[in-house]
Amino acid sequence: MNHSATAATPHRIVTLLDTIAEITGTTTAWLTGLMVIIASVVVGLRHLFNIGSIGLQESVTYMHAAVFMLGAAYTLKNDGHVRVDILHKKMSPSTRAWVEVLGSLLFTLPVMVLIGWGSLEFVRESWRIHEGSTDSGGIGGVYLLKTLLPVMAVSLSLQAIAELLRNLLALMNLAPFPSASAAEDSSC
Repeated sequence: MNHSATAATPHRIVTLLDTIAEITGTTTAWLTGLMVIIASVVVGLRHLFNIGSIGLQESVTYMHAAVFMLGAAYTLKNDGHVRVDILHKKMSPSTRAWVEVLGSLLFTLPVMVLIGWGSLEFVRESWRIHEGSTDSGGIGGVYLLKTLLPVMAVSLSLQAIAELLRNLLALMNLAPFPSASAAEDSSC
């Protein structure tokens, strides 16, 4: 049996899903700078000119939600999520891979299905009424903000599948084991 031919399709899937998470994460990251600028403008307008803007304040909240919801898959891809590193670091590469496989199958994917499925009616109703801000002068697109819930569930599920495949390929000796220190290597 030709292992390289067997692993080619899963490798391509992992690469595609990683690319989606990378593009989404790096694009969304630019919102953090915009959030700082707009928050500074809101504070400056309020304290220097006694002018308030609900719409600008809400835009910071929308961008903050987008950064977290759309950046979750990127964070998973780059191993930046919270874990008990003192235990994880001491595990062998194959044990770590099994922990990742089981974590994806028993935790990440079921929770994302629950969030995605559970949010659909909530989002559908918001779209039906074109839900807007309850504050005068606020942003009229609350339904867009709520749409981030199922979008996050899908993107994080796709990246969990990539992590699952990556670790299964390693366990089957069709790919190297993911680095235990990927998060340390990419941190400042």
